[in-house]
Amino acid sequence: MAVLSFPGLELCERKISVRRHPFPYIPGLLALREAPVIASAFRRLGIKPDLLFVDGQGIAHPSRFGLACHLGLLLDVPAIGCAKSRFVGRHREVGSRRGAWAWLVDKGERVGMVLRTRSGVKPLYVSPGHRIGMEQTRQITLAACRGLRLPEPIRQAHIAAGEARRGLSL
Repeated sequence: MAVLSFPGLELCERKISVRRHPFPYIPGLLALREAPVIASAFRRLGIKPDLLFVDGQGIAHPSRFGLACHLGLLLDVPAIGCAKSRFVGRHREVGSRRGAWAWLVDKGERVGMVLRTRSGVKPLYVSPGHRIGMEQTRQITLAACRGLRLPEPIRQAHIAAGEARRGLSL
């Protein structure tokens, strides 16, 4: 887990939690596997974040309750789901420039958006997770991307996890 300032996106704190997963990855059940370990890292933070960026789905999920929804509710923090791939729904083509977006629609319901966070690279699938609206989700995600594809909090958490896997000190 990585905590950054906003809007400056300076790294303030990182925490790692390691646990054995009780079962393999099953599509649609990521929260049951990942939420306990993420919640453990969250509880060890000295600085409590005002918003969670989650590498997973929010309401753009078959049950309309993905990992970002679970974590937001469990930790009582607004949450945004930012996924690198589409799990449900359809969308129109998204322009190639940063900031271009299209609605992600599943069974006639807007469940998120496809958002180009960097010109010329694959878009992200973003959706509200907990206590946040669609427009806020889009605006805050763009503001947190610092010219790269992933929001900086997710990118910093990935870096911390990689360092932990390689045995480097945090």
